[in-house]
Amino acid sequence: MRVRKAVFPAAGWGTRFLPATKAQPKEMLPLVDKPVIQYAVEEAVEAGIEQVIIITSSQKRAIEDHFDLNLELEQLLEARGDIDMLRQIRAISDLAQISYVRQKEQLGLGHAVLVAKELIGHEPFAVILSDDVVVGERPCIGQLIEAYQRTHCSVVAVTEVPHEDTCRYGIIAGEPAGPDEDPRLYKVSGLVEKPDPAQAPSDLAIIGRYILTPKIFDKLEQTQRGAGGEIQLTDAIQALMKEQDVYGYAFEGVRYDAGTTMGWLKASVELALQRQDIGGEFQKYLRTLDLN
Repeated sequence: MRVRKAVFPAAGWGTRFLPATKAQPKEMLPLVDKPVIQYAVEEAVEAGIEQVIIITSSQKRAIEDHFDLNLELEQLLEARGDIDMLRQIRAISDLAQISYVRQKEQLGLGHAVLVAKELIGHEPFAVILSDDVVVGERPCIGQLIEAYQRTHCSVVAVTEVPHEDTCRYGIIAGEPAGPDEDPRLYKVSGLVEKPDPAQAPSDLAIIGRYILTPKIFDKLEQTQRGAGGEIQLTDAIQALMKEQDVYGYAFEGVRYDAGTTMGWLKASVELALQRQDIGGEFQKYLRTLDLN
């Protein structure tokens, strides 16, 4: 069955970016001149996703407004003759069919996925965390979809991290899927959430891209709340592994952790340098800085 739908959890408070996120969603913080969440939605659409499901809260109306029509702005741009910007603005509201589901309580990533159950139905789906911005020749979630099409099993995106940083991530235990398979594909035998580096089973960390089978909803409903009263998606995936195979895919591309201040700054600089319209001028400016 084809992967047509993607869930975007976006109901969190964004406390790492306070006070900037006191009155605006962290997903709307700009990377150069586009909000973080737009990069993720564009990635999904490029990979063939048709329906985007954004999990929001009462504080996230700006996300809905961003992907909606703004007739007054369009009329203003048209009157000014700014046709290029008008096309860009209209393209945002035409990206995909977008639905919104309110997460009434902040009960963790697993719960955010669970509240999308009715809209997903009985089909495989993607989960995309917009904090993880992945730039590459092929959309990251598209690479996972291709892996799902070969395996017909859940697939999580993994990337190699410094061994001392394994305590910051969910880490997989696993082996290459086989000599006839894509060398980037791993058969997962276990998941360890934020292990001490001495106990980490590998250096392959899970990042915010998943393809999940609908069986995950049964496991999420059975998952007990963990630390902080939250339902952890990794706990549900571990339970799923008892009945279905789960794979990890070491995707191609550069990943930025835009959920941290330093990661957001790095992404802002490097994405600006890649822009044809401003990259050269920005590079010249950076060379004028006295960084000693």
